[in-house]
Amino acid sequence: MLKVIVFDLGGTLMEYKGMPLSWVEYYESAFEAVNLEFDLNLSKEDIQKSCDVLKSKNARVVYREIEYTPSEIFNTVTEHWQKKIDINAIINSFYKGHELMPVIYDDTIDCLSFLKKKGVKIATLTDLPTAMPDEIFKKDISGLLSHLDLYVSSLTCGFRKPNKSGLAYIAEHYGVNVQKLVFIGDEEKDIKTAINAGCISILIDRKNEHKNYGQDLSITSLYELHKIINKYY
Repeated sequence: MLKVIVFDLGGTLMEYKGMPLSWVEYYESAFEAVNLEFDLNLSKEDIQKSCDVLKSKNARVVYREIEYTPSEIFNTVTEHWQKKIDINAIINSFYKGHELMPVIYDDTIDCLSFLKKKGVKIATLTDLPTAMPDEIFKKDISGLLSHLDLYVSSLTCGFRKPNKSGLAYIAEHYGVNVQKLVFIGDEEKDIKTAINAGCISILIDRKNEHKNYGQDLSITSLYELHKIINKYY
């Protein structure tokens, strides 16, 4: 039977160095960078309003499972701006203003290579940062993409975790029962997603904080997957 392991990305296989779970505190400086780049003459009030609107769309601040496209969000965020420019240019400038530094964890590539040799299909399921396009995120994880068999984001499936739709999408893609998937993530919502789908959940607790979200198994490093896979696969 085909074996499929699904990984979360941020906090599991990689991270944006120094970035918290919620990026709200970076909104103002990012909008200021957009304002400067395009000479928009936005006032402090204009920028604050854009920050407030974007904050209201942030799923870590206001809970939601349905995903919105970056264009949908930024059209609302910039609705009060007098000068209108291409929305994609605004989005690219906004995230450039975050000065993001993606870092792939040291154990990631070794783990994915090991799984490949075992004949395991490797998929990812990630919630994109609020209004970030797949194209920007994929560019930041370009060093990972060749090691993946399937990339799925909240934009791909239309829902954010802990909604089980992303795992259902992956299971359908491979023609397997969703309950046969293994989902590995670092947050409570990852474990809840697996529980909602009825599949095996593994929490990666890199700081060894003994977190318990109801997961089936816990690991502190991806190297620990070697023993688990050798035992079950």
